[in-house]
Amino acid sequence: MTDSHCHIAGEEFLDDLPAVVERARAAGVSRALVILAAEDDAEISRGATVLAAWPECRFAVGVHPHHAKVFAGDPQQAADTVARRLEALPAARAVGEIGLDYHYDFSPRDVQHAVFRAQIRLALGRDLPVVIHTREAEDDTLRIIDEEGQGRLRGVFHCFTGDTAAATRALATGFFLSIPGVATFPKAETLRQAAAAAPGDRLLVETDSPYLAPIPFRGKRNEPAYVVRVVEQLAAVRGVTASEVGEATDRNFDRLFRP
Repeated sequence: MTDSHCHIAGEEFLDDLPAVVERARAAGVSRALVILAAEDDAEISRGATVLAAWPECRFAVGVHPHHAKVFAGDPQQAADTVARRLEALPAARAVGEIGLDYHYDFSPRDVQHAVFRAQIRLALGRDLPVVIHTREAEDDTLRIIDEEGQGRLRGVFHCFTGDTAAATRALATGFFLSIPGVATFPKAETLRQAAAAAPGDRLLVETDSPYLAPIPFRGKRNEPAYVVRVVEQLAAVRGVTASEVGEATDRNFDRLFRP
């Protein structure tokens, strides 16, 4: 199994990263895509610690929409910062997470748009996939992907929690959908329906550690080992075995991120 999105280079894992990796491996999770914030020197440096503890991991590097405001005066500088990080990280395989977040609006929307566009252009230039964060901003997110992506952009909508109609719109871009632990929550029936209906060759699974721990760990710190719960939930709603879901999502990860 592969955790396609986690933040284990974050401060939340400073004290027990080796144990976290050991639990993941014991659960059958062979690797993870670790998200690094391009503007955060400390987190970038901890990437080396993650790789030493878990050599099979790969990285995505980007400027999250929450932090787009750091580059308000020069959105291109955001892409340039990501580019420098990519060059220094041989295990980097994607630009992300990037996108738009209108729920919190921690960065002005026009700045979010400009920084998002600049990073898409970088990804296209490097022939790298993108990891998309979108919250209450789906129309603008899809429009910018269409305008900047030129039909050539590859990527994944991380932490997808929408219904079947939202999944259909997202899948129309050619992107993948990454299903988080939210799929195990009692009130997430519309998400489970969407996950059941989506093409099996377009699905990934993730934890988004340390956030959004699945049942029965909800409310606790999430970690890559718990992606097993997402795999089991997908298997249940799709009427297949957990092994089949694990193998399929591994293949999908390979297709997208070319690890």
